[in-house]
Amino acid sequence: MFKILLIFLMGMTPWIVSLWVLNKFKARSRERLISIRLAVNYTGVPTISTQPEQQYIEGLGYIIGDLSCKFNARSPLIRCAVNPFGLCKDCSHYESIDT
Repeated sequence: MFKILLIFLMGMTPWIVSLWVLNKFKARSRERLISIRLAVNYTGVPTISTQPEQQYIEGLGYIIGDLSCKFNARSPLIRCAVNPFGLCKDCSHYESIDT
């Protein structure tokens, strides 16, 4: 009877250890995810100083900035690939698409 109990316990040990390791991993992952969420909430995208001019383009949606500029990012969040948070008016990097 003792041998059967010993064999049973030896067979169950890897399963019990793997469950314990899995639970520790889940708890650690949950804590890291919470800390990442908190870090992301505290760091924000810099705001543009003035209300961006928005234009709706079919297929792209709303975009901001001067569409005639070569460096326009064609994005609702970033105006320009060279000067992402600057205004298009009086930009030293402005290049017309025609050029």
